[in-house]
This record gives sequence, structure tokens and C-alpha cells, in this order.
Amino acid sequence: MLDGCGTDKPGMKKKQAPKYGRILLKLSGEALGGEARVGICPEAVQDMAGQIREVRELGVQIVVVVGGGNIFRGLSGSERGIERATGDYMGMLATVINALALQDALEKLGVATRVQSAITMAQVAEAFIRRRAVRHLEKGRVVIFGGGTGNPYFSTDTAAALRANEIGAEIILKATKVDGIYDSDPLKNPDAKRYAQITYSEALQKRLKVMDSTAFSLCMDNRMPIIVFDLFRPHNLKKVIMGEEVGTMVKG
Repeated sequence: MLDGCGTDKPGMKKKQAPKYGRILLKLSGEALGGEARVGICPEAVQDMAGQIREVRELGVQIVVVVGGGNIFRGLSGSERGIERATGDYMGMLATVINALALQDALEKLGVATRVQSAITMAQVAEAFIRRRAVRHLEKGRVVIFGGGTGNPYFSTDTAAALRANEIGAEIILKATKVDGIYDSDPLKNPDAKRYAQITYSEALQKRLKVMDSTAFSLCMDNRMPIIVFDLFRPHNLKKVIMGEEVGTMVKG
């Protein structure tokens, strides 16, 4: 609260500003599937939408890249006899289904949202146009990117790294079901060590699976920091945005 001279009154705490102004949130398809990790779990989608709204109300510009593994994964399809490129295109269509589900949940919470797809499907989503996406952000809308990169043989991790750099995001927030990056699988090894911060080179040397190699190289070459965190803890997304030590930071 300000007095007549425009200064803070004694004893009043200044409201903390978010650490980041524009972020890219990477969601796996399995996350939208809830505990079963398949199909679309309305409760899981609603929880994600609630956390996104909470951050949007802070004035943060948000873009989301969603995977499609809860519906169809191209690599798994190719292992079962589907031609790889065809399987990847099927997976890209699955990401658009997830994007529409998240859009519906956000709009029910009063959050203006646009879905942009790397594969043209004008009846359900805008085509990806970088300048239009940035304009949506400037108008306070959440932008959800579906369709991956629009090309087979590239993961949605790569799409996230690519879009983050294209739209000028300050950081990639990779939502997972564990609270960061560990030196071994914490679900199998109770003594696994969690890293609070790690460099790109250390992650490569220790062969830590932060992202696939193409996506990780793109982030490293463009000095795009990554935070891996657990989205399924209440208010965790907001905590990351406010600069609290949540998850694992990967940077140069």
C-alpha cells in the first residue's frame, strides 16, 4: 500500500513478483491420464488447469506443449508393425486431442486459451504461426501447442525446446511425477540422490535422462534453462514461478 508520496508504508510487505515473465510448460500425455497413465483423466486435467490459472493470475505468460503418450505413441506403434512415420503422425494427432481437453478445462475456469497445431486442422485449432502465438501471449491468453513439430521422428520434448526458443520463453518447465532429477531411479532405489542444480555437460556425462538428445542439445546450444519438477504436488507450479527451490535446475 502506498502513501501520498508513492512510497511503501512502514511495516507493509512488498508483494513478491514472479521470477519468470514467459514460460513454456511441457506436459507428458501420461500426466493427463492420471494414475492409469492412459486415456484422459478429467480430475488430472482439471488439477493441471487449476495450477496454470493460478500462475496466469500472477501475470505470467504461459505456453504449453503436450505429449500424446496416453493415447498413442509412435515409437511403440512402430514396434508393433506400424510404419514409423505413420505412427508418429498418429501420435501427433493424439497430442491435439490432449490439447483440446486442456483447453476445455482452462476455459471452464475462465482462462482465455488458444490451441495451435503444427499440423493444419482449421476446424479445431489454429495453424502454428509464431507471431500470432506471441500476440496471444501479449493479450493474456494461454497458448497450447499440439501436433509436435509437425514432422515424424521428433519427440514432443524437441517440440518444447523448439517452441520455447521461437517464442522467447525464459525457461522450460518439464512436469513429471518425481520431484527432480536423480542419479538413479528413485522409484527403484530409495537411496537415490536428487540434484538441486546441474549443468548441461554434467547431465550428459552422467547420462541423466532429462530430455531426448535432440531436445537437450537444442536447449544447451541456445542456453535455455530447464527445471524438472513434480506437477502433482499442490501449488508446485506457482512455487517454481516464484523462484522457490523446487525440482532440479539444468543450465550452463
